[in-house]
Amino acid sequence: MEQLERIRTMEEKLNAALIAVAAAERALDAYRTAQPDIAALADYLASPEWRADLAADEAGRLPAELRRGVLSQDGIYSLLESDAELRQTMAALSGAAEGSEDDGSGAHL
Repeated sequence: MEQLERIRTMEEKLNAALIAVAAAERALDAYRTAQPDIAALADYLASPEWRADLAADEAGRLPAELRRGVLSQDGIYSLLESDAELRQTMAALSGAAEGSEDDGSGAHL
């Protein structure tokens, strides 16, 4: 019975891992696609155009219905901070995966 339970448990782990890896692949594709937008937002936040757009908003020269999340310095900054943290996490995961490849165990390809 112990063998059957082990196989069932490992089968559940396999199925859960397959779902997680597929979701991560989709998320990474979306993240990769968003990189030019993230870079553009970082450039915009550091630009004279952003300061001019913010000044226009503060002076009431922009239409009331205009969405202006990009004029919130915290909004773009939070995105950039999250992006940096995500990059660190991916680097750490990559380093951990590379380490397991080199240990000779064959546990992770």
